Amino acid sequence: MTVNLLDFDAAALTAFFADRGEKPFRARQVLRWLHRFGQADFAAMTDIARSLREKLAGLAVVQPPPVIADRLAGDGTRKFLFDVGGGNAVEAVFIPEEERGTLCISTQAGCALDCSFCATGKQGFSRNLTVAEIIGQLWQAQHALGGWAERPANGERLISNVVLMGMGEPLANLDNTVRALRLMLDDNAYGLSRRRVTVSTSGLVPAIDRLRDECPVALAVSLHAPNDGLRDELVPINRKYPLRALLAACQRYLERAPRDFITFEYVMIDGVNDSDAQAHELLALTHEVPCKFNLIPFNPFPGSPYRRSPAMRVRRFAEILLAGGVVTTTRRTRGDDIAAACGQLAGQVRDRTRRRSSDFVVQLLPQEARA
Repeated sequence: MTVNLLDFDAAALTAFFADRGEKPFRARQVLRWLHRFGQADFAAMTDIARSLREKLAGLAVVQPPPVIADRLAGDGTRKFLFDVGGGNAVEAVFIPEEERGTLCISTQAGCALDCSFCATGKQGFSRNLTVAEIIGQLWQAQHALGGWAERPANGERLISNVVLMGMGEPLANLDNTVRALRLMLDDNAYGLSRRRVTVSTSGLVPAIDRLRDECPVALAVSLHAPNDGLRDELVPINRKYPLRALLAACQRYLERAPRDFITFEYVMIDGVNDSDAQAHELLALTHEVPCKFNLIPFNPFPGSPYRRSPAMRVRRFAEILLAGGVVTTTRRTRGDDIAAACGQLAGQVRDRTRRRSSDFVVQLLPQEARA
C-alpha cells in the first residue's frame, strides 16, 4: 500500500525512512524536494540515490488535492476550489497586497460549529482534512502562482503569510493542523516565521492551550460579540466555553511570548453587534488582553437573516476602539465578484454535486480557463 508523503511532517518522514533502514538525512532531502521545490516526481530528485528513488516510486506518492476551480477577481484575489472526495470541496484564497501575499486555507470539509453568520456552517460538517489536504492547498497554490520559481528581485516570498481562516475550525482538527503548521515553519519545507502563520479559532479552550504548548503560531479569535448572551446566539460554542474562559485561555497563550498579541476578529452585522454601546462593552471585556481588533464586514449569503453594517457604522465602531487605545483595522472586502464569503463557492459545488450535474466544474471555471 502506497503512502502520501504530503501527509508527513519532518518527524513522521524521518520515522518512515528509519523503518526502511535509511538515514535521517534522507528525510531532510525529500522534505526539501517536496516543499521547497514542489517536486512530485521522485526521478527528478537528483541528489538522492537512484536505488532509493526507485524504491520510493513503489512505496509512496505525492498527491495534493486536485484543483477543480480557479477564479481570479478583478482586484487580484484568487480563489481555488479543491476536490477532497465524497462530493466535498474546500476553498483557499490568495490575497495579494503591496507588501505581502496571504493565502487563506481550509482545515475541514464543512464545519460543525454552526455559527449563525457563516456560509460554511450552513453546509454542515463532512470530515476533517488530512495533513496532505491542508498542506496540499499551499503546495498547489505555490504551483498555480509560480511560487516555486526564482524569487522576485526584492527577495519577498510570493506567499509570505498563511492564515488558517478558511472552511472549518482548525482546532477541531488539531493533530493534523499542528503537523501542517510544522511543515509551514520548517526550514527544510516552507520556512515561514511563526508570526506569519495564523490560526483562527471560534474558541475551543482546551485546544488553544494545546496549540500554545505544541506549535505557538499567531492566534486569531473569532469573537463577534461583547457579551455571552449575544455570543451564545452567534457562536454556539460559547455555551460550552464562555467568554471568561476564552479570554483566560488567550492570556495563557501569550505567556509563552509576552511580546505577542491576540487578534480578535469581529464580523460587523447591521443592528446586531455594531452599536456604540457594544464597542465600549468590547473594550471593557478585553482590556486585560494584549490585542488588536480586525473588523470584518459581513458577507451575505443565500438564506442569511443578516445584513452588512453600513460603512459609516463600521467607521464609528472602529473610532471608538481606537480611542480606547486598541489597534483596530477594518478588513477590506476582496473578491466580491468570485463569491467572497468563505464557503460560497464550495456551496455551489455541493449543490451541483447533489444534482449529479456532469458539468459543474465547467460552470465554475472562468471563461479564460475553459479555452
